[in-house]
Amino acid sequence: MSAPEIAKAADGLLEAVRTGVPCPPVRTFLSGIDTAYAVQRANVERALTAGRRIVGRKIGLTSPAVQTQLGVDQPDFGTLFADMAVAEDGSVPAGRLIQPKVEAEVALVLKAELPHRDCTVVDILRATDFALPALEIVDSRIADWDITIVDTVADNASSGLFVLGGTPVPLTGLDLRGVRMTMTRGGEVVSEGTGADCLGSPLNAAAWLASTLARMGDPLRAGDVVLTGALGPMTVAAPGDRFEARISQLGRVAVEFATEGDRS
Repeated sequence: MSAPEIAKAADGLLEAVRTGVPCPPVRTFLSGIDTAYAVQRANVERALTAGRRIVGRKIGLTSPAVQTQLGVDQPDFGTLFADMAVAEDGSVPAGRLIQPKVEAEVALVLKAELPHRDCTVVDILRATDFALPALEIVDSRIADWDITIVDTVADNASSGLFVLGGTPVPLTGLDLRGVRMTMTRGGEVVSEGTGADCLGSPLNAAAWLASTLARMGDPLRAGDVVLTGALGPMTVAAPGDRFEARISQLGRVAVEFATEGDRS
């Protein structure tokens, strides 16, 4: 992989964040997924140097339909920072994101490191402290969401913000494959799905992530938040929208998007 092409893509994505103006796709000068992850790592390192704090990871592309659309056969991942967290029932300031969309997920919070390169679902169950309902607010620095797997990986898996429900639920007796999700916007149902729609189970997605990161020498650690992937279709968000997701056995989580006049 070429250092100049990595730097060019990383700089372009950061400039889009700085200006709020999306950039053209970066796939035209990246050679593949490995190079895209190198771009992601470069911008994560820049974020750490700037004082941001990593609090976990997100898993993307867990839907077979989306994988088919992008021509891939596996998920991807991105990094979660503390300043990406929005309070439960909180508000996203106008202009904070470029072209946001919302999806509902199961979040796992870990109590132990997951260092194994062949992590199993049992390992995930043992290492998880509790689960929470979550909203991931995805965003793309690529104009018009014109993305392939290379673009989204380079762009930190199209991460934006995230919202966690406030009532922890132990995994004992919890059927994450069978949970049912309904997400509304302004009271109207806009997305539905089940735990099985996320790689067969959110636990499968978490095991994939743990194994992948362990092989890369950067394992999941105690205290990490893991957003395991969408349970249903994502929905475009606009100023003034209010989203609420209800996930059976886990509870509810909600967020609103401030109007253009409110940038606090």
